[in-house]
Amino acid sequence: MPHTASRYLAEGPRVGIRHFTYGDGAEFTARTRESKDLHHPWLFPPESAQAYTAYAGRLIEDPSKAGFLVCEKGGVGEQGDGAIGGFININNIVEGGFQSGALGYGAFAHAAGRGLMREGLDLVVRYAFGPMRLHRLEINVQPANAASIALARGCGFRLEGFSPKMLFVDGAWRDHERWAITAEMVTGPGRH
Repeated sequence: MPHTASRYLAEGPRVGIRHFTYGDGAEFTARTRESKDLHHPWLFPPESAQAYTAYAGRLIEDPSKAGFLVCEKGGVGEQGDGAIGGFININNIVEGGFQSGALGYGAFAHAAGRGLMREGLDLVVRYAFGPMRLHRLEINVQPANAASIALARGCGFRLEGFSPKMLFVDGAWRDHERWAITAEMVTGPGRH
């Protein structure tokens, strides 16, 4: 049987991760609009075609960013094979002695609470520490965002600190907890 190349950068049992493309705009913005209540007040992904093009362009063209779509595998119908369940972006990638990046992510409503983002985040972490050759990833989360903190904790990130008034979100400077993981925490002795 001939080998067919996967369209995913990495795959788990239920999801695959792949980079953003400009062609994903219609599905991504539709899912953003469907998920507005889930996202508010934590994040504000693009809702229009024009906003998506600008957003995706930064992730595609800026070497200090890498964007990943978490896509469902094996389903049929509207949320069938390849349906976008969420997104995970690595921002502020610094090379050299730092080899680090800052993660941002969001699930779409149809995928929330199903464990798809956990599987996707595990894949992105391994991809970042493998082919991207990063050493450290950090997630900054507002303390009241219980779902995001649970995802970070569930994927092995450790709480490293608290940053008052760190990021301007939804019209105000917001406090954030700092969660991080290093390559050794994933690939060290006893880990796979």
